[in-house]
Amino acid sequence: MISKEILKKYDTKNMHLVYEEWPEMAKNAFEDKYEKYQSDQIDHIVFSGMGGSGTLGDIFAAILSKTKIHVSVVKGYLLPKTAGKNTLVVCTSISGNTIETLTVLNLAKKNNCKILAFSSGGKMEEYCKSNQIEFRKINQTHSPRASFPTFLYSMLNILEYVLPLKKEDIFESINLLKKLKVEISNNNLTEKNPAINLAEWITEIPIIYYPWGLQAAAIRYKNALQENTKMHVITEDVIEACHNEIVSWEKQKKFKPILIEGSDDYEKTKERWEIVREYFMKNNIDFKTINTVNGNILSKLINLIYLFDYSSIYSAVKLEIDPSPVNSIDYIKSKLD
Repeated sequence: MISKEILKKYDTKNMHLVYEEWPEMAKNAFEDKYEKYQSDQIDHIVFSGMGGSGTLGDIFAAILSKTKIHVSVVKGYLLPKTAGKNTLVVCTSISGNTIETLTVLNLAKKNNCKILAFSSGGKMEEYCKSNQIEFRKINQTHSPRASFPTFLYSMLNILEYVLPLKKEDIFESINLLKKLKVEISNNNLTEKNPAINLAEWITEIPIIYYPWGLQAAAIRYKNALQENTKMHVITEDVIEACHNEIVSWEKQKKFKPILIEGSDDYEKTKERWEIVREYFMKNNIDFKTINTVNGNILSKLINLIYLFDYSSIYSAVKLEIDPSPVNSIDYIKSKLD
């Protein structure tokens, strides 16, 4: 079993202690006195960002999915061809120096799009100040991935008039985070800790199955395991997987399937989950099911992400890996400068 001594030994930069503060970070960010974004005639929103900033875009796409606003998430260099004067381009780079997002920011300016940018500073802040682009500065804590709740809830705060969420929805998500913290905290290093149980269970490459609407949580978990635990991870849409990927299990079983199920998944998706579970049991494939909390889409996603992120830290220290360094990413970035 993981102990505080093991956490301290391998998590040399105390990332897990930042995760202890996630509920408070979320609350403070949402209650902070930011200037709200206001603009009329928006029929298209583009969220641009890479890594954790890209996951922010995935979350906002899920939140906006039942509105009449068209939403695109860009994880790369190019804007959709449909982006124009009635498009709001939201560029997020926690460091402020993400080259792909800076490229999209420049393209959005050339296309006369409405623009709102978020970062902790860096080149993005300089560019926005030089070009009179609306910008909000948000402080980074520890690392971009550990700063996730600060950026998410600051953006929820600033985009309040654009989003179909009520304040009670957002406070519901924060209160559920507080409850989850009690279960997954490093003050509960027992067999009853669901984040530790998940970390202990992953002994092979995970395959994360998710339904439409919960993609953001699956991608974030993949990214967290890749960065913190330095392991390969696969994600699969459960409906699409039933048309192709499921055949792989006929020959290859050295993977660990994780099923992310929503409390109010579409009825046909629920039917599919039952069939997939039956298939795995029939073929002696060990799997784990993770259920969402009951609540709005924000509550579902942020609680899954909190569980998965913290579990990825436990996975790292269990394997005697320091979760903080990302040397390969630093190498790639050094070649792009």
